[in-house]
Amino acid sequence: MLNPRPAVRKIPQYHPPLAGREGLRLDFNENTVGCSPRVLERLRQLGPEDLARYPERAAVEAQVADYLGVAASETLLTNGVDEAIHLLCQTYIEPGDEALIVVPTYSMYRIYMTAAGGQIISVAAGKDFQFPARDLQQQITQRTRLIAIANPNNPTGTVATREELLQIAGAARDAAILIDEAYFEFYGGTLLADRRDFPNLFVARTFSKAYGLAGLRAGVLVGNAEQMHAVRLICSPYNVNAAALACLPTALADRTYIEQYVGEVRESRARLAQALEANHIPHWPGEGNFILARVGLTKTDAAAFVDRMRRRGILVRDRSSDPGCEGCVRITLGPRQHGDRLLISLQQTLNELGLAQNPVLGASHS
Repeated sequence: MLNPRPAVRKIPQYHPPLAGREGLRLDFNENTVGCSPRVLERLRQLGPEDLARYPERAAVEAQVADYLGVAASETLLTNGVDEAIHLLCQTYIEPGDEALIVVPTYSMYRIYMTAAGGQIISVAAGKDFQFPARDLQQQITQRTRLIAIANPNNPTGTVATREELLQIAGAARDAAILIDEAYFEFYGGTLLADRRDFPNLFVARTFSKAYGLAGLRAGVLVGNAEQMHAVRLICSPYNVNAAALACLPTALADRTYIEQYVGEVRESRARLAQALEANHIPHWPGEGNFILARVGLTKTDAAAFVDRMRRRGILVRDRSSDPGCEGCVRITLGPRQHGDRLLISLQQTLNELGLAQNPVLGASHS
């Protein structure tokens, strides 16, 4: 009888609630208005031959490398950051090796690590989801082969300092250190410049968030050239589709669009934090394009909030199943007009559920 590998049978199922997403989508940290109009125009220019040919990655990869200020040999375009995580796990983890994550965090780290046969070591975030640098460093052993850190973290939005991350990289020289900078544009901090001092350091970026290209599935992984050569050995030469490769240079060139969108998201983030504070709703105003808020004490409370917001045409994400996130929801931010709509519906929902200025939930976190 054919059976999956034992490691595969251990993988926790991940079921993102993608069905029936009608309304203002503030549940998946996507760009809420879409990509640059210039990208749409470039997409319209694609012809039958463009789709009939296998995609050639190298030329666009070199352009992205130049945009990031790194060498093409240090750069690999990937099918979103998900593939970058998968490739690192397949390159460096042997069955029984240890892989470290800080929880709560992005679910796919655990899934890909487990699939490779890794033994997952979960380190709990500190108070108010602070990055547990000391606790994480204490878990590093001779068996540690991969450490994945989202910075800013998802779903909390919290960040680790450059010094903390470099300490981790220095303490685990025999392990691959992935710094997932999916929300870089909304934060601004990066470890790209440190890659030459730490050959075990990798930085991943995505074009799904600020650039509005989630549907095209494009990401990039940057690391030491020798290490990236090893990663390339197990990567398909056709992993990034032709439409994504055609549109990426145009997306990168339209800086005005990205800067305006990011600026409005940051403004919406500040406004939402103020509204939550005014209602005494605990929240963690981090550095991504979202805010995590505790709208109740149980998963039932969070589900009720999500349901009432959905009835008002706004989707938010229930994160109660994440460690330490009981009663929490994650709310994505968009431009001003979406922020206006969100704040109106938020106040109506808080009033309806009796949560407005609710002292039982405690003071807000800053």
